[in-house]
Amino acid sequence: MVRTSINALFGGLIEQAKSIRYYAFQSALKEIYSVKIAVYPGTFNPITNGHTDLVERAAGLFDKTIVAVGTNTQKGGTLPTEQRVALAEEVLAHLDNVEVTSFKGLLTDFVSQQGANIILRGLRTVADFEYEFQLVGMNRVLDPSIETVFLAPAEHLSYISSTLVREIASLGGNISKFVHPTVAAAIKPK
Repeated sequence: MVRTSINALFGGLIEQAKSIRYYAFQSALKEIYSVKIAVYPGTFNPITNGHTDLVERAAGLFDKTIVAVGTNTQKGGTLPTEQRVALAEEVLAHLDNVEVTSFKGLLTDFVSQQGANIILRGLRTVADFEYEFQLVGMNRVLDPSIETVFLAPAEHLSYISSTLVREIASLGGNISKFVHPTVAAAIKPK
């Protein structure tokens, strides 16, 4: 009789402990998965004030923003990847929840490897939207679990593009209104 009572008492406690552990584990998992990580991909060739504005906005929206510096063989006059990463790190150093890294390969693979499920993209013009909308469709086919979020830069920065900055710099023009001083110094013609 005593043995039965002890088994009943401890058996019930053990089942309660299992239940508590299970819910604590589920709660921890929920917390892990509720962390919003966004990947902001681009060539950042170079990183401009428009890019910086978008990253600052993203830093306020997401728990972590990963600036993913990629390569694009269609774009000419490319700074080395390592230099683009270093420039972005310096320009964005004031943001604690932002990480800068390089990547190769499919963006959807990279996003998954980072534990993220959000791609952040910037839209400056209607022309950008058409191209970006096509990318969203392709990325959804490659990985339906990844969402794309669009942000627009501040109006006074919407005309800035890396291509124009490189062109102005190559012709000896002053790019200091378009990029961080560190970037301006780095791409100044020699």
